[in-house]
Amino acid sequence: MKNKSLVNMPCPVARSLEHVGEWWNILILREALLGVSRFDDFQNHLGIATSTLAKRLNALVESGLLARRQYCEKPPRDEYVITKKGLDFRPVLLTLMQWGNTYYADGEPMIQLVDTETNQAVDLMLVDRNTQVEIDPQRHQSQPRPAADDMIKARFEASSAAVAMPQQGPVDQYLKT
Repeated sequence: MKNKSLVNMPCPVARSLEHVGEWWNILILREALLGVSRFDDFQNHLGIATSTLAKRLNALVESGLLARRQYCEKPPRDEYVITKKGLDFRPVLLTLMQWGNTYYADGEPMIQLVDTETNQAVDLMLVDRNTQVEIDPQRHQSQPRPAADDMIKARFEASSAAVAMPQQGPVDQYLKT
């Protein structure tokens, strides 16, 4: 069964998931960011079926996250190199890695981002590039912009009304700490 396409949804998260939401895509991008570029190396590193890998690589090329480049004429062989759009996905991967280390590492994390000058572990933080202020759920909220359709505007209005009525759920408790 083929999944519903998200490409026409008015949400940037949904549109992004159309291109990277399949787990193999994210793992292939991880490998590409680590320097892997050849089909056999992707297959060996990931243990992925050749048909699935070919399909996923083609989708990532079509989405502009990877570019195909021929490295051998006889026999013709291609490699897959990360593009600017693919490089811009790196912060998402690093954030996912840190989140996984926090909630799913059995004891000590196996992989961690470190500062290459000090060899100290890095603790990622999301900040506003313009003000250098840390993004905080109490201070920063998503808002519909002029390009938003009526459905998005209505959803935000409904969520604003729900926020105005205090609830004492687990998320609310977390946000208050």
